[in-house]
Amino acid sequence: MFETLAALFFAHVLADYVLQTNTMVETKDRALTLALHTLAVFVTAVIALGSIDWQIGVLAGIHLLVDIAKTIWIRKRDDDGINPYLVDQGAHLLTIITIAAIAPTLWANGIWANEFGNGGLINATSWAPKVMLLIAGGIYTTRAGGFAVGKLMGPFAEGAPKESLPAGGMMIGLLERGLIYLMFIAGQPAGIGFLIAAKSILRFDAASNNAKAEYVIIGTLASFSWAIAISILVLSINNGLNGTALLEIIPPKD
Repeated sequence: MFETLAALFFAHVLADYVLQTNTMVETKDRALTLALHTLAVFVTAVIALGSIDWQIGVLAGIHLLVDIAKTIWIRKRDDDGINPYLVDQGAHLLTIITIAAIAPTLWANGIWANEFGNGGLINATSWAPKVMLLIAGGIYTTRAGGFAVGKLMGPFAEGAPKESLPAGGMMIGLLERGLIYLMFIAGQPAGIGFLIAAKSILRFDAASNNAKAEYVIIGTLASFSWAIAISILVLSINNGLNGTALLEIIPPKD
């Protein structure tokens, strides 16, 4: 099950955060955009699993329905904030987990496991799901987290520091979430404390203004919380794979 789950998570991240452009996000209410995105969901899942099964079609269909529901929510309530975003992503992840539970052998029946796994040329069964999980976790922590934090901070925009580098805050967020993810993956979560201390010192000037201080604190806590939550999720999936450290991708030679 966990190999299938890792592959489907990887496919979801590619479809939503690599292949989906800003233009596609902005025109999600158009039938052509929805069709193209749904096709991307289906194709990435097929490639990640190395197989074509009806369950993948169900996954793509549910993904389409969730996207339509989110589009209707945004249009009817004029709300493109954090709530529809979290519900949308939560529904997608729940769908992925459900499909993996219902059809746990999708990975085992695929070409990667059959042609290259089980002692084959590259033994893909052992390390491929871990590679996909590692990459997907990194992208989801940094890029998806950026969207989540950005939508959460929208209502507090008036308190944002006015004098800053263009997209400086976004880059800081990407870097801090990436560092937290790497610390968890490397088994050194205690290093997060040093990251918090360093950011507190560097952002000390924000404390001179209540609005700025509150804006920075909310954004920082949201960014850290997202990174920690996704890191724990990735480690949990990895433990389901075989219980070894995530960075131990290629098994040692005898």
